[in-house]
Amino acid sequence: MLSRTLRPKAVAFPSQPRGQLRYSFHHRTFARVANIEDLPNEDDKPFSVPISDDSFETYNFDPPPFSLETTKRQLKQLYHDMTMVRRMETVADSLYKDRKIRGFCHLSTGQEAVAVGIEHAITRQDKLITAYRSHGFTLMRGGSVKSIIAELLGRQDGISFGKGGSMHMFCESFFGGNGIVGASVPVGAGIAFAQQYNDWQNVTINLFGDGAANQGQVHEAFNLAKLWSLPVIFGCENNKYGMGTSAERASAMTDYYKRGQYIPGLRVNGMDVLAVLSAVRHGKAYVQAGNGPLLYEYATYRFAGHSMSDPGTAYRSREELKTERENDPISSLRDKLINWDVFTEDQAKEIDRSVRQRIKEEVAEAEKSPEPELKADVLFQDIYVRGSEPNQRRGRTIDETYYSGQEQ
Repeated sequence: MLSRTLRPKAVAFPSQPRGQLRYSFHHRTFARVANIEDLPNEDDKPFSVPISDDSFETYNFDPPPFSLETTKRQLKQLYHDMTMVRRMETVADSLYKDRKIRGFCHLSTGQEAVAVGIEHAITRQDKLITAYRSHGFTLMRGGSVKSIIAELLGRQDGISFGKGGSMHMFCESFFGGNGIVGASVPVGAGIAFAQQYNDWQNVTINLFGDGAANQGQVHEAFNLAKLWSLPVIFGCENNKYGMGTSAERASAMTDYYKRGQYIPGLRVNGMDVLAVLSAVRHGKAYVQAGNGPLLYEYATYRFAGHSMSDPGTAYRSREELKTERENDPISSLRDKLINWDVFTEDQAKEIDRSVRQRIKEEVAEAEKSPEPELKADVLFQDIYVRGSEPNQRRGRTIDETYYSGQEQ
């Protein structure tokens, strides 16, 4: 039963066909913001902050709490982490335009609250898999700025040794970064099955975009996850466009959190990091209690184009972009934290300055990293786990069979 269904106001956008509406979380709610009682002086003393009343919409699922227990230290870290992701993506944009990064490059500018909020609600023992807009998730899962930028530059010090690029980054408990639309979702279900089979008390966060939501393999994964009560939270990161096609033009029903049918669902304001944190913390407890999978929809927005080759202006108006930028997740959190006396404006500027300096230093180190050597030993490296490679590996044809240690 729906214990509480919250319905955000629908807002018409000029770029849409007449008669079509979109939900919107466009506002900065400061109701109750100034009424935090007993704000502690200590950075690590817990206290509660309010979450906007229209942050969630439910489907056969009780909503998360509308207050979040946190600390000053965590709130500052949330702001720091989102600023790190934003600054790293800004630098990647610049390096691409300087033709130092080539090939595919998908930036998550505007969507930082999703990656950061999720990470702060889970542990490093929990697993996460996503699609190709993965730089922020890679950083939050433990990758360094140097390793991510080096990977984009195709350098040896990259997180995938310069061979994966923008869409194929991995680290412990993070299974990518996957380039094929929708294909990572059944893999994520398999990861959750492994956790269940081995009796690991963790969850899998299994993310995909709205452009993948109509894929058959996604719904096959939903079915098996529910059938076997797998410990997985599916998440549709809905930035409102699949490449240049709006969700309304691609999907007959855009309430993606209801697409699981027999799986309880939740739509979350993905532009509010506190709402994301509360929702994922709530969902993790539900899944760990043995209740089976959940399907979340993070309502977010990408400020840039689909990829670096897309200016992002041909299919949406400048008025729409301006309106969405007014709901920037970083500046929204910054305003709240200043209002709540968690930090001052000068302290926020100091965090910004330290982030810029750290990014600058790590990017400089990444640019010094050498390119992979042009030899077969390096080319065939990491197809298998190091140390387990067979002596013989076939290339494009049988004539290109590679034997370990052969002369180059």
